[in-house]
Amino acid sequence: MPSHALLEALTGYVEQNIGEFHITRLASLNRLELDKVLGRKNAYLFRAKHLELAADLVKALVDAFLSSQEETLFGDFLEGLAIFANKKVYGGRKSGIEGIDLEFDLDGVRQIVTIKSGPYWGNAGQIQKMRESFRKAIRTLRTSRSRLQIQAVNGCCYGRDNRERGDYKKLCGQKFWSYLTGDEMLYLKLVHPLGHKAKERNEEFQSHYAQRLNLFTKDFMEHYCTEQGLVHWEKLIALGSRERS
Repeated sequence: MPSHALLEALTGYVEQNIGEFHITRLASLNRLELDKVLGRKNAYLFRAKHLELAADLVKALVDAFLSSQEETLFGDFLEGLAIFANKKVYGGRKSGIEGIDLEFDLDGVRQIVTIKSGPYWGNAGQIQKMRESFRKAIRTLRTSRSRLQIQAVNGCCYGRDNRERGDYKKLCGQKFWSYLTGDEMLYLKLVHPLGHKAKERNEEFQSHYAQRLNLFTKDFMEHYCTEQGLVHWEKLIALGSRERS
């Protein structure tokens, strides 16, 4: 597929699907509950950073919580975009094998791919689980075609950690998008379609975000500050650490 045709197809995909990311992101914000946010983040860290203003503390906690959620949500969107791009060029498809996101054929070799947002996505146990998924997928694919050549790849949508890992390849950023589509510059071209209505969507999000922060700060002052207006650190830490009876 010509480069301009691929970019046009990807632009259409983004315009049709990026809205779901923004809608889910906003819905996630509107579902937030103060105690849920406070109980899941490390209050010791914020104490060590000497955050004593209620508004600053609430903002730091909410931002940390939202950041991890947004990374997951956008990672799901990028996985779909990567599979769509590969399908347009090489006829790839979402794999039906557990633990494998994408399958396609390249130069007579079956490619089995797990897709992650960035290169530093997992601990040793999670990486070992991915390796086991690769081994199971290879056994499954060779059941009917014993001589099938198979290449396992951990693809990351951004980053630069490209190397052979023995039983699989790790391809990140430019190399991953080039591997998926044959276009070495696609990783840069994606910047433009991904900005589709970003300003309008973010303005809507920021309006709701400010509202939630103000409400959370009010509740925080009422429930997690002393009568003198100081942060009640013991009560805050107990929320996320004390066993419930």
